[in-house]
Amino acid sequence: MKLTRSPLAPDHFPDLPAVKGMRSATHSLGMYNTDRDDLLVVDFPNGAMSGGVFTRSLTRSCDIDWCRKALEDGKGHASGLIVNAGNSNAFTFQHGIAKNDATLSAFEAVSGKPKTECFIGATGVVGVPVKPGLVGDVLPEVWPELSEDVDWLKVASAIMTTDTFPKGSGRQVSVGGKTVSIAGVAKGSGMIAPNMATMLAYVFTDAPLTQSQCQWLTSQHTNASFNSITVDGDTSTSDTAMLFATGGADLTEDELEACYEDISAAIGEVFLDLAHQIVRDGEGASKFVEIEVTGALNDNSAKVIACSIANSPLVKTALAASDANWGRIVMAVGKSLEPVNRDHMTITIGDVLVAEAGQRAASYDEAEATRAVSEPEIRISVDVAVGGGQSRVWTCDLTHGYVEINGAYRT
Repeated sequence: MKLTRSPLAPDHFPDLPAVKGMRSATHSLGMYNTDRDDLLVVDFPNGAMSGGVFTRSLTRSCDIDWCRKALEDGKGHASGLIVNAGNSNAFTFQHGIAKNDATLSAFEAVSGKPKTECFIGATGVVGVPVKPGLVGDVLPEVWPELSEDVDWLKVASAIMTTDTFPKGSGRQVSVGGKTVSIAGVAKGSGMIAPNMATMLAYVFTDAPLTQSQCQWLTSQHTNASFNSITVDGDTSTSDTAMLFATGGADLTEDELEACYEDISAAIGEVFLDLAHQIVRDGEGASKFVEIEVTGALNDNSAKVIACSIANSPLVKTALAASDANWGRIVMAVGKSLEPVNRDHMTITIGDVLVAEAGQRAASYDEAEATRAVSEPEIRISVDVAVGGGQSRVWTCDLTHGYVEINGAYRT
């Protein structure tokens, strides 16, 4: 199925900074009916560190099991990353394990590095076994193609499935005349919901971070980004967000300490930018929606309410049709079963106050509300008047395009 580029896509792929110490290559495994690359291979220098968070799905892929174990057993050391698109290697049991064994053994043979420090990922159709040597057989061919001159557009494109545009983001931080680079890529378009989604996100930096720093930064920034987006409410078997630190920036301990907060902020910006791009590429999406809930019992309660609104098919289809049916927002708040003060709630769409004191606002104007929900970017604010909890999540509308894309996913 030929996919049309999302109307919410950025104008162009960003110019990402070089991350010193890493090498990459892409290759075509033939998983698609085109000659597109669908394999990403990354090599890291000795001493590189990593952190990661993964799907909580009970039907997770064996790739996820491996990465969790590698993080724990390898104490965060990272020697390589291998990701394929077109097949998720999920719900394939022995076949999936055999594929991973062949891939990791081949990595160890061509790199001379321990396979326990190699991370793997896969995305695509679930439940379809592939031959064990799908990736491992081509690694000897791909390895000599690794280059320090990383082509970020190729890196981002190689991991796409139903994405309509490649997703990348980068930042740089300066300290003492030295520059720290951060660059990240992600894929995701459907099966997107907290906690995380059918999404892969890999962020790379040349800062000399420790494993504990990598893990903390990944966990911290995932909560405010990838765990705060939803397209369709479905959580995937393959969700992965990882941070790799090569140490190539060669900072002293004092220099790292001086700019650590700036590095953290920059990594957070990359995570959030990539998360927003995933929502902007939501299958069939025509509108980008930010939902802010305030006045909740606590932040967690606010997030539950926000996600209830964001995942409501009735809310999302109304937005798709530019229908200012704000009663559906009221419904979604109530079905969350979180504490709310019904008679003191306030709802605003864009700059239009639609409800206050538990009823339609006296100043409500249907034409103005319709204008607000007709914009390509919509902000919905709800105050539930209970406490100080607040949360912000991002979603998109639900159109006929979503059904068309998913109905033809395997055809």
